[in-house]
Amino acid sequence: MGRSVLLSCEPHEPRVLKKQISGRTPVNLGQERDIWKPLVQSTTNLSEVHSIRSVFEFRTFDPEGAIFYGDTKDGEDWFMLSLKDGIPEMQISKEGTIVSVAGGPKLNDGKWHLLELSNQGKFVILEVDRAKALVVGLGSNGADDLLSGQIRLALGGVLIDTKKMIVQFQPQMDGCVQEGSWLNLTAPWETEAEELWPCYQNIQPGSYFPGTGFAVFNTSVFSRDAEQDGLKIEIWGHFSQMDGTILSMKAPGQELLLALEADNNTKAVTLTFGNDKIMMAEDFNRLALIFQKDLLEVLMENDQSEARRLSVASEEQPAYLGTLAGGRLAIGGLLGEGEEHVGSHYLTGCLQKIQVQGKDLDLDLAVKHASVSSYSCPAEIMKGHID
Repeated sequence: MGRSVLLSCEPHEPRVLKKQISGRTPVNLGQERDIWKPLVQSTTNLSEVHSIRSVFEFRTFDPEGAIFYGDTKDGEDWFMLSLKDGIPEMQISKEGTIVSVAGGPKLNDGKWHLLELSNQGKFVILEVDRAKALVVGLGSNGADDLLSGQIRLALGGVLIDTKKMIVQFQPQMDGCVQEGSWLNLTAPWETEAEELWPCYQNIQPGSYFPGTGFAVFNTSVFSRDAEQDGLKIEIWGHFSQMDGTILSMKAPGQELLLALEADNNTKAVTLTFGNDKIMMAEDFNRLALIFQKDLLEVLMENDQSEARRLSVASEEQPAYLGTLAGGRLAIGGLLGEGEEHVGSHYLTGCLQKIQVQGKDLDLDLAVKHASVSSYSCPAEIMKGHID
């Protein structure tokens, strides 16, 4: 009689393989992940640390987001460097006391800046381009135990409960860090990303859509007074270099109201409004859609300030402005059937600026695919390719 063998099939957590990279590796902080989760991090015994000083280069057009984090005592004492309104902000927690200070030059100008963070006695100092920007003093009656335990460092997120911070902010950072020298350590950083996104050599302001996702807004945010005052959407960019759906609009339970699509092969832009379809083959870099009660006006302008205006009657879309109250506006994709935010024909290209009702549209406030860069485009896209 043979033996029976019982195989255990108990569930277990999948093991996440981490990739090691050099601390000097360029890191695109906008890479897809949970919004507060660091993109790269490192853990080291404090006994190996001989200099509390980190230096790195940083570049962004984004006015707000997480940059650099560090902690000891398993997160009891921690440090956070972020941007808010483009200005550096440090939050520091030590022995239960949390301080926050903001100041220095605006860093969201798209240029590389040299940032240095150091701990000198009871002071934490931030230098920007070799000039002091922020100095924070922290007195303590506790024992100096910094040389025991471990120190954790992270880029693009935090390792603590975000409720501990006294200044809340949007963590997504469309920016890059490179040439880092972290404390005096040579140990590699770790990341769960299979491959790190590139930091392009040259960037320009705008929102970049790589052809893999889009951003969706609830139109009620813009259309509270639309029935009386109308709705105006303006887009800047080189339309002849785009491919895919630039914009679409849809109300719940109704057919697609509007779609604006570009074809990089024909260099044509097609506007579909209800049953009307308009082909616009001319090259232009600003497009305004002006929704009024009985018609849709389309204004196109080029670099020579030449303008062309089209008017489309809305007879087949009665009271369409009112239907937008609970509708959806998609930037970079075609809204699908039903109530799902299912998109297709995603946009590949750069939108230099988007305004609704005369105000800049912040894609970080949308439900968007993480591949969409809210504030920067690779400058190579202007040449029709990305190196």
